[in-house]
Amino acid sequence: MLLCIDTGNTNITLGAFDGDRLVFVSRLATERDKTEDQYAVVLKDILGLYNVSAEDIDGAIVCSVVPELSRVICSAVEKLCGTAPMQLVAGVKTGVNILTDNPAEVGADLVAGAAAVAAKYALPCLVMDLGTATKVSVVDESGAFLGCTIAPGVNISLEALSAGTSQLPRISFRTPKNVIGKNTVDSMQSGIVFGTAAMLDGICDKIEEELSRPVKTVVATGGLSTDIVKSCRRNVIINPELILEGLQLIYNKNRQKDTAK
Repeated sequence: MLLCIDTGNTNITLGAFDGDRLVFVSRLATERDKTEDQYAVVLKDILGLYNVSAEDIDGAIVCSVVPELSRVICSAVEKLCGTAPMQLVAGVKTGVNILTDNPAEVGADLVAGAAAVAAKYALPCLVMDLGTATKVSVVDESGAFLGCTIAPGVNISLEALSAGTSQLPRISFRTPKNVIGKNTVDSMQSGIVFGTAAMLDGICDKIEEELSRPVKTVVATGGLSTDIVKSCRRNVIINPELILEGLQLIYNKNRQKDTAK
């Protein structure tokens, strides 16, 4: 069984694949102060929650956009499962041609997402990743990563709005019934939800203008994708497990490469 771990700024998402079947997906809060032993205990408990034992894990791959946790998570996996995980870092074979100014600075999660859409969806494709940041990546007809846009995420925007004003409260995230808010909370939620959706539609339009052709697919992933994307004008495929699927593809590609040696 393969354990895939996506370490993000807000959440750590992990899933286990038995062949091509995704056995489970779990999410836990990213805590930068936790030690490798503490993460090993958490991982063991999560595996047990889904009736999977550490002995069932015979391979693992980790991608991380939190450098201070990369070694900690990898050490926790090795301590628990007895196998050193593959890390999605520069030099790992991904099958994705990264056509940016500095390919090494592209987030591992973006690379994993590009690998997944190139294998699973009609190209060219846009990937909306709605997490701590709101990102839209461009994958062309050949499966190459052309670049992306990055904007503040929904929760960051909400926190900044409350912290930077005297009369606007901290609110929970939900989609209001109407665009025109009749009270402060509904007005804030409208601005965040419908404003983000409109921004995503607008960015997709601008990308197509820059490409001089329409894209064939738009895929959304990330913790807030479902709530935001349903307010978009465009037809968007929601795939919450896109990054995990990309990690599985990359792991298998590198295992085949090692076997062929």
